[in-house]
Amino acid sequence: MFLKTDCYRLGVISKLHSYKGEVTIYLDVDDPLEYKNLESVFVEYGNKLVPFFLEKIAIRPNGQAVVKFEDVETERRAKTILKCGLYLPLDTLPELVGKEFYFHEIEGFEVIDEHYGSIGNVIHIIDQANNPLIAIDHEGIEILVPNQKQFIKLIDRDNKRVTIAAPEGLLDMYLGSDEEE
Repeated sequence: MFLKTDCYRLGVISKLHSYKGEVTIYLDVDDPLEYKNLESVFVEYGNKLVPFFLEKIAIRPNGQAVVKFEDVETERRAKTILKCGLYLPLDTLPELVGKEFYFHEIEGFEVIDEHYGSIGNVIHIIDQANNPLIAIDHEGIEILVPNQKQFIKLIDRDNKRVTIAAPEGLLDMYLGSDEEE
């Protein structure tokens, strides 16, 4: 049995597509076409991850897909899984290298700023369209740093560290400036 901590969220079953049990799913991923040959998923059903096998999947250009699950033959049966989350095992993700990372991957990593040094640990990534933010805990203060390539200098997976060059003045807002003392 897989636990949610061993999986990543692929998306959600967003609406019914036909009276024959087809559903529309929203794929919360960078490239939905990578999932065009998807054979199975875990559906979060009643606080458990239940395996569902796909008969067919048709990826749409808007990040959605029409899916027909095995053993879901009616609209009534499809309604029982409506709004349920979809998950895949973490080990199915391709390994990233360099400064590329999955959002879940750096949670807990220490953040080192080139100017300030260690500023805390990554809490999570706030995934806002076109402006994701790295949320960092600094002694109970939440610091938000844009998750953009020009600010990420190094991902050290072995030592669980992220080195950044925060935009000028940003950390001063949270930590105060040395010049004020």
